[in-house]
Amino acid sequence: MYANRRSYLIHYKSKFEIERMRDAGKLAAEVLYETSLRAKAGVSTLELNDFAHQYTIKKGAESAPLHYKGFPKSICTSINDVVCHGIPKKDEILKDGDIINIDITVKYKGYHGDTSKTLLIGNVSEKARKLVEVTEKALWIGIETVKPNVRINEIGTKIEEFVSQFGYSVVRELAGHGIGKNFHEDPIIPHYKNNEVRILMKPGMTFTIEPMINEGTFDVIIDSKDKWTVRTADGKLSAQFEHTILVTEEGYEVLTLLK
Repeated sequence: MYANRRSYLIHYKSKFEIERMRDAGKLAAEVLYETSLRAKAGVSTLELNDFAHQYTIKKGAESAPLHYKGFPKSICTSINDVVCHGIPKKDEILKDGDIINIDITVKYKGYHGDTSKTLLIGNVSEKARKLVEVTEKALWIGIETVKPNVRINEIGTKIEEFVSQFGYSVVRELAGHGIGKNFHEDPIIPHYKNNEVRILMKPGMTFTIEPMINEGTFDVIIDSKDKWTVRTADGKLSAQFEHTILVTEEGYEVLTLLK
């Protein structure tokens, strides 16, 4: 979600809605897991897309990205310097040494579950492996910040403090987002230090945390042809991990974990 909004209308989920969100989150995690097993050198990103789409349909759900604001495929596949919103293609073949983020969002029983992970394909470089490891840890640092009456901007502050010690940068133009009946809802969740988003977290909030961490500059460019693919401006690597989170009375619940 592009981080360009400053007014919010937050929907706090009821017990019924939370159960629906749990169902959707569990299915998203399942689809991501099964799709990830098929991500190997020699496989096209379109093959991954088609598998995820068919698996989702078999489970009685929908692939939420398909046709969302014109997006042409069912999942996002973002390789190496692609930060996010990579479009699966028949002629885009995974190679030994690639890293790829697979982003899955399902709509199930009227609610959305959204999750992603960056995978290592074959023998990757040490610098790529380190970036992926740090990015996954950054996600969990952000998640562990979640609890009632903590300001949302603390999530990004903790993430940026952690990744900056490795010389990495946090993408600023995209953010996590509220989620529920709608794919994207309020509030926005910045992943860097931001003093504008100071809303207090409250029980019943559901949102994604999905830091996009770049090896080099945080600047990004959007593909001028497809209008979707976001790349690092300097051509260096980027990694991302994502979970859908519920704010509880005591802290948080990760809704997109395989149970």
